[in-house]
Amino acid sequence: MPERLRLMAVHAHPDDESSKGAATMARYADEGADVLVVTMTGGERGDILNPAMERPEIRENIAEVRKAEMDRAREILGVRQEFAGFVDSGLPEGDPLPPLPEGCFALQTVEDGAAPLVESIRRFRPHVILTYDENGGYPHPDHIMTHKVSVHAFDTAGDPDAYPGTGEPWQPLKMYYFVSFPPERFAALAELLAARGLENPFADWMQRIEERGAPRWEITTRVECSKYFDVAADALRAHATQVDPNGFWFAVPTELTAQAWPTEDYHLVRSLVDTEIPEDDLFAGIRDTVRV
Repeated sequence: MPERLRLMAVHAHPDDESSKGAATMARYADEGADVLVVTMTGGERGDILNPAMERPEIRENIAEVRKAEMDRAREILGVRQEFAGFVDSGLPEGDPLPPLPEGCFALQTVEDGAAPLVESIRRFRPHVILTYDENGGYPHPDHIMTHKVSVHAFDTAGDPDAYPGTGEPWQPLKMYYFVSFPPERFAALAELLAARGLENPFADWMQRIEERGAPRWEITTRVECSKYFDVAADALRAHATQVDPNGFWFAVPTELTAQAWPTEDYHLVRSLVDTEIPEDDLFAGIRDTVRV
């Protein structure tokens, strides 16, 4: 029997999957791939960023609300999703930074933090894993820990001596980092908006990213998925506690975004199959080795 291509995206909190690689997942799922999101925490300590959702009954039940939002976003994207079971670490602020909450995800050892992910990998048997870079995409402690456990799980899920009792070993074939906000993408969008005499709602946000000095990864893989930008936007709106539908994120019509930059972008960090860079397919080199 033909084997179905399988893609796993590992994220820190509910809503991360809808702002990073969402259109890619929607495309592959629509084309018949099996796509699973593993969410490492429940997002219990996430701020409420939508004024309309700042209500006592929401704040008192934020964990359940965010699970319901995640389920709605999963349905919109057409993917599967599961929680790894860790507690959100929150984003510490201040100088000096306060200690992280006891028992939170970011305080786990890498070995313990990776255990449920290894189990998910052995059960789902993904060919490709998507995750964050060493900086976490941005320096949230849960994002950084998600990077660490993803790399560790990639390296150990295929080892029969590692994590006994978590299923039959399985070795994923490729791992990518999200390159979610490349400066070139927003420069292209800014140029298009300027040519049409429109304001750039991302200008201040991009300046803050530049000032933060996050590492820039070479884009090795560009996945054309502009057809699914509206799907990704709808999935992000489903996280109503985390995203203001009237905010800057939705200020530019998706048809303009697609015209400026029609891809979602990735950096290939591990590959156990032969592939040629640049790629336009996360499964490049895998389709030749797997009967699909």
